[in-house]
Amino acid sequence: MTRALAHAKINLALVVGSRREDGLHEVATVLQRIDRADRLRIEDGERLAVTGFEEDTLVTAALERLAEAAGVEPRWAVHLRKGIPAASGLGGGSSDAATALLVANETLPAPLPRSGLHELAAGLGADVPFFLEPGPKLAEGAGERLTLLDLRQDFAVVVALPPAREKTSTADVYRRFDELGGGPGFEERRAALLAALDAGDLAALPPNDLVEAAGGAPLAADLRAEGAFRSDLSGAGPAVYGLFSQHAAAVEAAGAISRRASVWVTEPVW
Repeated sequence: MTRALAHAKINLALVVGSRREDGLHEVATVLQRIDRADRLRIEDGERLAVTGFEEDTLVTAALERLAEAAGVEPRWAVHLRKGIPAASGLGGGSSDAATALLVANETLPAPLPRSGLHELAAGLGADVPFFLEPGPKLAEGAGERLTLLDLRQDFAVVVALPPAREKTSTADVYRRFDELGGGPGFEERRAALLAALDAGDLAALPPNDLVEAAGGAPLAADLRAEGAFRSDLSGAGPAVYGLFSQHAAAVEAAGAISRRASVWVTEPVW
C-alpha cells in the first residue's frame, strides 16, 4: 500500500490564443503547485476500484490506460480523500490522475518509462503532464510543452472560492472566450509573460485571458485591495488567488474576505 499527496496548482498567468484547427487553443501558462492537496491510498486489488470521491473519472481513466499500455489487467484499489475543491480551477483531478499514474506504474512488473507516462498524461488533460514532475513550469502549445522554471517561492498564497457558484465547464469557458473574440494579440501577451519571467517579476505577469469568459473574478480585486502584489483567476476558475510577500499579511487578508468566500492560506510547493 502506498500513500501519496496530490497537490493543487494555481495559474500564475494564462495567455490564450485563438482556437486551432484541432479544436484546442494555443496557450502560455505558468503553473505553480501549492500545499493544498488531495490524499491518495493505492494498493493491489482484485479489480480497478476508486472510492472516496464518487465524481472521479480521471483517476479511473488514467489507470485503465496505464494497464492497457502495460498489457496488464487494471487491479488497483484507490481511495481518494479530497482536500482540493472539485471543479475549482485548482487542478485537483489532474493532480490525482498524475499521482495515480506515478504510484501505480511503480507496481508494474515492467514500469513504463517517463516518456510513456507523459504520453498517457497528455491524453487525459492539458494539466496532467505538469503534475508528473516537480517544480513550477511554463506550459505552452495546448499545455503539453513544459519548461521548468526557477521561480521565486518566497510568498504566501491566499486561495478564495466564491460561495454558491457552480463552475462553468472549462470547455464552456473557452467557447465563451471565442464568442467574445478572444485570441488576437496572443504573441504580444506571450512576449509580456516571458519578459516578466525573465525579470523574475511575478507582479508584471499579464492577467488571465479567461476572466471575462469565466464571468469575472471580483475576489481578485478584493485581494489586491488587501495588499496582494498579484491576484488573478486560476485556470478557468472560479477560484482566485492572491500572492503576499508576508504570511501575516496573507492571514489578515484571508480574514478580511472570509465572509464572502471559502478561503485558506497556503504556500508554494516545488
